[in-house]
Amino acid sequence: MANENPDPATIPDFEKWQLTEAEWKDRLPREAYAVLRKEATERPGSSPLNDEKRDGIYACAGCGYELFSSETKFESGTGWPSFWDYLPGALGFKRDFKLIIPRTEYHCARCGGHQGHVFKDGPEPTGLRYCNNGVALVFRSA
Repeated sequence: MANENPDPATIPDFEKWQLTEAEWKDRLPREAYAVLRKEATERPGSSPLNDEKRDGIYACAGCGYELFSSETKFESGTGWPSFWDYLPGALGFKRDFKLIIPRTEYHCARCGGHQGHVFKDGPEPTGLRYCNNGVALVFRSA
């Protein structure tokens, strides 16, 4: 897991995706807005992406930036799509203290949309689990 956030100058169309909250609210469905912009969490087991097995790319539902490859997806048993690694430069990170115990939150590096949290209980080779809200993702088959 990267300790640093990517440089916005390296992210395509970064400025284009710095929208106001009103623009995001108009653009996104209610549940996606709650997760991506207000850091809510969808109900476990509610995303059809949990069962997605095809080859492809998982991208941010807010801006379409590519975040994960299907090659790193695994069944974690948590009820949320989970990945053991992300695409280079795709994510930004911050500490989250909402549950008192500090966690590492990650978000789309381009639009800042909240995706989920990373935990140290994933499979090798990273040992990490990027636990993602399905509503924050779109899947593009290969």
